[in-house]
Amino acid sequence: MEEIWHALVEGAPFSFINIGVLAFALAIIAERLVFLLTKYRVNAPEFMAQVRKLVQGGHIDRAIKLCEAAPLPLLQVIKSGLTQVNRGEEAIIASMDERMAEELPHLEKRTPWLWTLANLATLTGLLGTVKGLIAAFKAGGSVDLDPAEKQAILMGGIAEAMWNTFLGLLIAVICMFAHLFLNSMVKKNKIELEKSVQKLENLLTLRPKG
Repeated sequence: MEEIWHALVEGAPFSFINIGVLAFALAIIAERLVFLLTKYRVNAPEFMAQVRKLVQGGHIDRAIKLCEAAPLPLLQVIKSGLTQVNRGEEAIIASMDERMAEELPHLEKRTPWLWTLANLATLTGLLGTVKGLIAAFKAGGSVDLDPAEKQAILMGGIAEAMWNTFLGLLIAVICMFAHLFLNSMVKKNKIELEKSVQKLENLLTLRPKG
């Protein structure tokens, strides 16, 4: 910890700005993981198989009660379609589309911020690098300093530059990996949601003909 603190002090003030960026990024990652692992924990194929069985058996009310078991996005979207069974095909599709439009922004929000934070961390690190190099070059060109002082300032400037570069790139890599991972989870859940909606649309709209 002492070495880390020393490195942050050498890279100040931009190193501390990047620590703030890292803290913000980690908060987003944690919040998104909790959201995705709690709100989208339903086994969609198994759930839709239960709904299909109830609908085909004529137990629409029981299918609706199944959807009321938990306030999860998939269950609420499916419930919105089931409650419109007696109003026709257009009402079923419109109701589920409307509910999908409400749920998708919650699914996708904040994840794109990680890419922006990665760029911000890189640019902040670059500013710290440039500041350190300026200090190093100024010391190298100064005629008022003795060799020992000049060497100390030169090394300090280079250390500041390198630490800022390292920290900025490290945070950017963390944000990019997290973005790729969370984005894959978002896409997977979005596809599962769309497939479930399509299955229910087919089931309910073909039911009268069956």
